[in-house]
Amino acid sequence: MQLEVGAVLEGKITGITKFGAFVELPGGKTGMVHISEVAPTYVKEIRDYVTENQTVKVKILTIGEDGKVSLSMKKAIEPTAARQRNSSPGRPGGFEWQTNRNDTVSFEDMISKFKQTSDEKMLDLKRSLDGKNGGFSRRGSR
Repeated sequence: MQLEVGAVLEGKITGITKFGAFVELPGGKTGMVHISEVAPTYVKEIRDYVTENQTVKVKILTIGEDGKVSLSMKKAIEPTAARQRNSSPGRPGGFEWQTNRNDTVSFEDMISKFKQTSDEKMLDLKRSLDGKNGGFSRRGSR
């Protein structure tokens, strides 16, 4: 099978390193997905996202003169599926940091939304702590 830049295909993960994953492509050729191309969010530990022998969808980014194939898992995802995600892992509460490109939200509006969300979360946290062990204000005093 002839590989082409831009083609989206399925392959099997054959090896995982700190910096990426090796994927066996149709026709027996192997390519590599760099850790930065695994997911649309920051990936600290690649094994949190992939496992050996897992079948994954990848997009061919480049094919070097030496035959090395550079792949991306995050670019193999349909654009509409990526846009439907409102939050990224590690950001509890679903606050959306980025707006859709068609939205005309000002920086001030985004900061205002962030502050409102933050204030609500702090209030919820304070209420839950007050309900448990007396809260911060009573701690240590009798």
